[in-house]
Amino acid sequence: MKVIILAAGYATRLYPLTLTQPKPLLQVAGKPMIEYVLDNLAPIGGIDRVYVVTNAKFASHFQKWSDEYRAAKSPLSFTIVNDGSTDDSNKLGAIGDIHFVLKTQNVDDDIIVVAGDNLFSETLEGFGRYCREKQAPVLALYDVGDLEQIKKYNSISLDGEGRITFFEEKPKNPTSTLTGIALYYYPKSVLPMIRQYIDEGNNPDQPGRLVQWLYPRIPVYTWKVPGIWYDIGSRETLEEANRIFAKK
Repeated sequence: MKVIILAAGYATRLYPLTLTQPKPLLQVAGKPMIEYVLDNLAPIGGIDRVYVVTNAKFASHFQKWSDEYRAAKSPLSFTIVNDGSTDDSNKLGAIGDIHFVLKTQNVDDDIIVVAGDNLFSETLEGFGRYCREKQAPVLALYDVGDLEQIKKYNSISLDGEGRITFFEEKPKNPTSTLTGIALYYYPKSVLPMIRQYIDEGNNPDQPGRLVQWLYPRIPVYTWKVPGIWYDIGSRETLEEANRIFAKK
């Protein structure tokens, strides 16, 4: 199994913090965000390579970090993939970056895709177990507990088996507080469909759009994230995450 960490954004809402440092390498309670992702993915087991897809501005930052992280404590093998973008005007988009990694690295394996700025408080071992059992696309869910909050994310409906029956990015009138977050599993058999999505000229940004395109075509299952999840999008959420995770 391979992991693709999405880390090619420029996080302009966090300027000046992210002018010289990529968002996933900002520290939360003394640890870079990306390490929370990796430390919680590690118990899944069977991960033989982690691809960190980033941009030309920050590729060297991630290379330095991955060399130090691996030397210090990680058995994982890393490949830092530079997508060649230099700012928001020429970025490939999240789905474009997934496709770029699959194509340039000749990936032919089951993949977990996760945003490098996702903060998880609990292990994701159960996610790996569920994905292996289903051998179908899986989207991680989190209950934000507030219909207004959902408007920033996506709205989702499920059947009795946890399959997606409705998915809408940034809904105006959400009916559920469950949202899909940037943690996905795609078995090897589905990788050609990612290529098809891009080849058809669909929107390459916002990784949830791929789920929105997939679920009417093939079953897409869901798994609920335990504990606390944070999507760091502003100085306020970064400060709040620092307070919460420092207590842990």
